[in-house]
Amino acid sequence: MEASAADGAATAAAAARTLRWAGRAGHLGGIPRAAVISTIGAVAKAYASLLNTTTVHNADALLRLVSSRPPGTPLLTVSNHMSTLDDPLMWGFKGFPTTDAKLQRWVLTAEDICFRNIFMSYIFRLGKCVPITRGAGIYQDHMNEALEVLTTGDWLHSFPEGKIAQDDQPIRRLKWGTASLIVRAPVTPIVLPILHSGFEKVMPEKAFFGRRPPLPLWGKEIHIIVGEPVEFDLPSLKQAARTVPKDSSFERKGWPSIMPDGLDEAAQRWLYQRMSDKIQSVMETLRKRLLDLKQH
Repeated sequence: MEASAADGAATAAAAARTLRWAGRAGHLGGIPRAAVISTIGAVAKAYASLLNTTTVHNADALLRLVSSRPPGTPLLTVSNHMSTLDDPLMWGFKGFPTTDAKLQRWVLTAEDICFRNIFMSYIFRLGKCVPITRGAGIYQDHMNEALEVLTTGDWLHSFPEGKIAQDDQPIRRLKWGTASLIVRAPVTPIVLPILHSGFEKVMPEKAFFGRRPPLPLWGKEIHIIVGEPVEFDLPSLKQAARTVPKDSSFERKGWPSIMPDGLDEAAQRWLYQRMSDKIQSVMETLRKRLLDLKQH
């Protein structure tokens, strides 16, 4: 009884801190959301299109899917993560509807960074951010919230590497949360990879006395390359996953013992790893292509 009460109190405290109600489209008639997204979008547009030089390759692939994909079909974009300002600055390039609150993405954000107090929580919620608790696993309540975004056919952005890396190195091993969302979504989302470079110069982690600068820097070159949708043969992958031997040694961390598709934990892990490997491979190919484009 005491444990249940403690869990209930913790859940209530988390809900109060993350202010999910502020992220609803109808909150105060949508006016606060429109104001925040318009303001942040204008700043992103200024830094990406005016104060820095941004080159985008294959931008039409992103623009088309953001504005005119089939009704009810969710979009899941994935990218590398080079600074705290990748989002929203990466959407500020010329021609992108940065200030349109309806078309703007939802994005997975670190709860310990973006939701540290009530004021920050409110602003980030209005900015269509979904908090993710580090270390709480891929079946945490916030991931269920992200799944709801895809269920309604909206656009969700993810940084599947899970943390910032400002060195120009190969794409690191991806976290499994993105793959789990693809599998669990009622309608399989369009998965679109994006690679960028230059934001690590706009907001370096250790620029001034080992700290980030107080404001984003300018006069830098930003390069963005949009790939083509990554396709998954989910029925075949799930069938292969069912043949994976069971292993009871896993630390569960809230994983369901059996998913609706009949996949136990070992099968889920195998499936998410294979899908993450494919996304990582595509992102690494894009990274190399972007390096080549920058040299010519």
